[in-house]
Amino acid sequence: MRLGLMLTIALATLISEDLTCVGAGLLVARGALGLTPALAACFLGILGGDLLLYGSGRAFGSRVVRVAPFRWLIAEADLTRGRAWFAQRGPAAILGSRFVPGLRFPTYVAAGLLRAPFRPVLAWFAIAAALWVPILVGSAVWIGRPILDLLARYERLALPILGLGLLGLWLTGNLLLPALTWRGRRRLWGRWRRWTRWEYWPMGLLYPPVVAWVLWLGLRRGGLTLFTAANPAIPDGGFIGESKHAILSALEAAGAPVPPHRLLPIALSLEERLERVQRFRAEAGLGWPLVLKPDAGQRGAGLFILRSDAALREALAGVKVDYLVQAFAPGEEFGVFYARRPDEARGRIISLTEKRFTQVVGDGVSPLGDLILRDPRAVCMAPRFERNLAARLWEVPAAGQALPLVEIGTHSRGAEFRDGAALVTPALEVAIDRISQGYAGFYFGRYDLRAESARALGDGRFSIVELNGVSAESTHIYDARHSVLYAWRTLCAQWRLAFEIGAANRDRGAQVVPLRAVVAHFLAYRSADA
Repeated sequence: MRLGLMLTIALATLISEDLTCVGAGLLVARGALGLTPALAACFLGILGGDLLLYGSGRAFGSRVVRVAPFRWLIAEADLTRGRAWFAQRGPAAILGSRFVPGLRFPTYVAAGLLRAPFRPVLAWFAIAAALWVPILVGSAVWIGRPILDLLARYERLALPILGLGLLGLWLTGNLLLPALTWRGRRRLWGRWRRWTRWEYWPMGLLYPPVVAWVLWLGLRRGGLTLFTAANPAIPDGGFIGESKHAILSALEAAGAPVPPHRLLPIALSLEERLERVQRFRAEAGLGWPLVLKPDAGQRGAGLFILRSDAALREALAGVKVDYLVQAFAPGEEFGVFYARRPDEARGRIISLTEKRFTQVVGDGVSPLGDLILRDPRAVCMAPRFERNLAARLWEVPAAGQALPLVEIGTHSRGAEFRDGAALVTPALEVAIDRISQGYAGFYFGRYDLRAESARALGDGRFSIVELNGVSAESTHIYDARHSVLYAWRTLCAQWRLAFEIGAANRDRGAQVVPLRAVVAHFLAYRSADA
C-alpha cells in the first residue's frame, strides 16, 4: 500500500512537481503517509524527471521543442533563454533555476543540449531536489495540519478554506516566489504598471464606453452602420478586413508617395510566393530589410521585418492568409489622422502622433535582459521584449551602445506614442489634404507615415506605409500624459465625426453597408485571422 502510494507520488511529479509536493505534504498531515517516504517519493520523482529533461536535450537537441510532451511545456524562446543562462553560469545554473519559476524546464533541457558532463549534472540535480523538496513538503505539512484540523471541526467551511488554500498557492507561485529575486520583482513591477497605466489596458477594458457611445450614435441617427459610408472608396468604410494592397495601390495611382509593394495571395504555393518576392525585389531594386504583413491585418499583428532569404521562407511558410511584401521605409514614424466633410473644400489633421522606438542603452556590464527590466518603460512590455529577443537576452552591450527594442510604430508591440500636435504645419496639412482629395471617396482615416525627421514631415516630405479607415484611432491618446477620460472623449468625438461624414455621404448617394453584412465580414476576418 505504502509503496504503491509512493510510486503514484513519484509519477505525479512528472505532471506537476510543486503541486505533487504540496499534495504529499497534505497526506503526511493527515497521517496517510510518513514524512520520510513522502520526501523520498518526491525526491526520486523529481530527480527522474530532471534526468528525463536532460536526456531529451541530449537525444533531440533543439528539436525537443517540437517533440511531445516537451513542446507543451517548453517554448523555443524559453529554450534559447535557458541555453544562454546555462552557458553563462555553468552547472550552478541548475541550482538557481530550481528556485526561479519558468527557468527550470528550459535550463535542464539546455544542460543536455549542450552535452554537459553527466556526473556533475546528476550531482547538481540531486542537490537542487534535496533542497527544494523539503521546503515544499514541509511547508504543506506545517500549513496542512491546522487546516485539516479545522476542516474536521467545521466541514461546512471546507469549500471556502479549499478556495483560500488554492488562492494561497497561486499567490505563492505568482507573487511570493518571484519576489525573492531582483528579476522577479522587476517583472512584478512591470505587470503592476501595465494594469495601473491605462495605455496598456486590453481593448476589452478600454473600449466598452466607446462601443456604448457608437451604439447610441447609431440609434440616434437611424443606422448602426452609418459610419461605413464615411469612406465610399474603401469596403465597409475601412471598418474591418480592408485590403492594404488595394488602398496603397489606389494612393499610388493618385501620385502619393508609397513604398513599392506586392501582394502575396495565400492561394499561391510557398515557392510561387517566394519567387514573386524575388522578382519584386529585382524589379524595384531592393535589398534587405523587407516588411511582410497581412493584407488585412490590424495593430501590427503578424508583421515581420525580414533580413534574409531564410527569414523570408520561414515567415511565409507559417502564414495562412494573403500577405503584403513592402519596401522598408527608413526614418521616424508618425500617425496622422485626417478628416474632411464632403461639403468642405479642405480637410484637416485632427490628430498627429509621434512614434518613438523604445530602446535601452548598454553600460558594458549588464546583459540586455537586465537592461530591459531596469528601464522604466521597457519593463512594462518586458514579456514581449523577452520573447522577441530571447536569443540575445544574455548579450552585454557596450557602454553607451543604444539598442532599439522595436522597429515599427505599433503601441501594442512596444513603441511609445507621443502627442505630436505641435508638429502640424500648414505645409503638412496641404500635402495630406492634396493626397486625400486625390483618393476619390476617402474622407476619414489615419495615415501611418515615415519621414527622415520631424522637420521633413513638417515640410511635407514623407512616405505612406499604410492608410487605415474608419476604425483607426487618433493614436495620440496613448501619450502617457493623457488620462483615460481624455482618451474616451477623443475617441467619442472621432466616432461622432465618422457618423456625421457617413450621413453626409449617404445623403449624396453613398451606400451604407447593412449590419448583417458588417457582422459577416467581421466573422470572416476573425476566422481567417485565427
